[in-house]
This record gives sequence, C-alpha cells and structure tokens, in this order.
Amino acid sequence: MTLTRREVLVALAAAGAGLATGCSGDDTGPGPATDPTSAPPRSASPSASPSPLRDPTRLRVAGVIAEGLTVPWGVVFLRDGSALVTERDTARVLRVRDGGATTVGEVPGVDTDSGEGGLMGLVVHPDGDAVIAFLTSPEDNRIVRMSYDGRRLGRPKVLVGDIPRAFNHNGGRLAIGPDGMLYASTGDAGARERAQDVDAISGKILRMTLDGRAAEDNPFDNRVWSYGHRNVEGLAFDTEGRLWAAEFGDQQTDELNLIERGANYGWPQTEGPTDAEGITGPKAWWSTDDASPAGVGIAHGTAYVAALRGRCVWAVPLSGEDAGRPRRRLASEDLGRVRNAVPAPDGSLWVTTSNTDGRGDPRSGDDRILRVTVG
Repeated sequence: MTLTRREVLVALAAAGAGLATGCSGDDTGPGPATDPTSAPPRSASPSASPSPLRDPTRLRVAGVIAEGLTVPWGVVFLRDGSALVTERDTARVLRVRDGGATTVGEVPGVDTDSGEGGLMGLVVHPDGDAVIAFLTSPEDNRIVRMSYDGRRLGRPKVLVGDIPRAFNHNGGRLAIGPDGMLYASTGDAGARERAQDVDAISGKILRMTLDGRAAEDNPFDNRVWSYGHRNVEGLAFDTEGRLWAAEFGDQQTDELNLIERGANYGWPQTEGPTDAEGITGPKAWWSTDDASPAGVGIAHGTAYVAALRGRCVWAVPLSGEDAGRPRRRLASEDLGRVRNAVPAPDGSLWVTTSNTDGRGDPRSGDDRILRVTVG
C-alpha cells in the first residue's frame, strides 16, 4: 500500500520527534529549554529605533479573514488590498479578501504529495500582469511565471528548473528586492554538503532577474547570492533594503539571519551562534523546540517570525543591522502552528495557520488567515 504525504507525516508525528530529530524540516529535534516568553541568549544589540506605534511587538488577533484553507503558504498583496495565497497541498492559488476566498487557478504539474514540497512561494510581477511561483514538480523544484489578468492564472512557464527536491528541506520562499531582482531560497534537499558548494543551487539564497537569469553582479558568476543554508522558508526586506532570512536549524538552533552578498552562513559546519572564521552567524536565534521558523514579515521596525513548532509569532525588534530581544506573541493552543506573518497595506498583519499540514492538530475552521493588529 502506498501512503500519501499526509499519512506519512501524521505517522512520523505520532511516533515522536525522537525518530528523526536530525532530518525533519518543520519540526526539528530538541534544543535547550527556554523561558516561554522570551528567546534563549541571542544578540545583545539594542532595541529597535523609535516607532510611531507604542509597542510594535504587541500583537492581538482582531478577526478571521478566511478559513477552511489547506496549508496556506505564500501570501502576496495586490494593489486593491486583496491578496493572492498559495495552498501548498492543493496547488490552488486563491484571491483572498476580508470575508472569503475565491480560486483563481490550480497550477498544473505540482506534486502535491511531496513531503514539505508543493506550491509554495509567490510574488507579483511589478508590471501587475503576472505572478512568479516556487513549486515542486515530480522531477524537481522549479520557479515558474504565470500570466494573471485579475481573474485567472495562465499556464506556467519555467524560469529556473533542476532545483533538487526532497521530502524535507525544499526552501521555497520568493521575494522581489528594492533592486528589482528576484530572490529565492532553496533547501539543502537532504544533501547537506551541497550547501557549501557555491556551484550547486541547493542550500542557497539565489538572486536573479525576473526572467530567471543570474544577476550580473552576483558574487560567484551564477545565481547564488549567499550559501551555507539548511532550509530557509522566510525572506523579507526591511525599509533600508536589507534582506533578512528565517532558517530551520537541525537539532539545536533556529536562526534569523541578515543576508549579505557572498556570505557563508555555516551549514552544515555550524548551527546557531559561531566564532568560526569565514562564517556569518545569526542576529537572533531560538532552540528548535521554540521556533521552526517559516515565513517572516518586516514592518514597524520589527521582524515578525512565524513559528511552526513554537506555535506563535516571534516579534524581533530591528535596529539597523542588529536584532533585539525576541518577544513571543500569539502563543495559543487555539492558534496552533503558524506558517506566515505578512504585513498588510493597512498596517496589520495577516497571520496564517498550518494545522492541516500533517503535523498539526486541525480544529474547526483550520487552516485560517487571521487579521492581527500591531501595537
């Protein structure tokens, strides 16, 4: 009998984390115990610069935007304030407004029974007439472009293919930078040593033009922008154009990293804070019990890091190139696993749950997109 992806994940979760502490993606192995309201020792940098909000780390659930979804993964806002949302396990793209969601397309060629792969990251082309998505096909992970006329998606055209895929560690996040370039995260796909090979595409953050070609000023004359990554599922730019990434650790430490051109982030040689020569360490970090960080959004001088295993949003004040003490927010059994935290045009956050992904405990209404007020 062939098991589906969800049946395998449920079986693994039921068997306990001790079976695979070194290779899981969303739920990694146990790390040191921590205070449930704060992070373990991390960067000792100062708090964020002054904000018009009284406390940008204070979050409150204000309502439900949409419910009954299946692993909502990528969220990108349109000019009218609505958003396009990918469902990882159905290959659907939804247009979501307050009060509901409608399907604008089901992307063909997506392997929806591929472990942590499926239909993942999404960005809207600056021209507004297309979207770019990161997906898992039966053969590989790939980045595709699809036309979008405001009602329906067109057929996918491959921009980048042959990105290694695996049951775990597929990366999948996309972002368009202030330089107009497309950034993408790729996981190590279980072949950890590839993360240190700058000629390999896995275990990296990539930088390319919007048609998938390597940017001319990249450090290694290919698409690679930074390397030594295990599994980055969160990418976001701050107001000064700095790129931040949330990364799954292995058995000890999850990370929030400031991404620099050509930098080595250590995997698999290091995990978490390090003094190793030639390695760039994280700006903030957590035990793997407290985070398993997925999406990250930046607004109000704060990085909002969605935590799957931590079942919360970590609010991390930013000050220039430094990160202050993370604050644990929205921790609730009713919320469960949190997949993404995306700043909305009105100053709120759209926070997505991930309880239908095979590792959670779905409740009535899951999965949901919640409107969360800040301050």
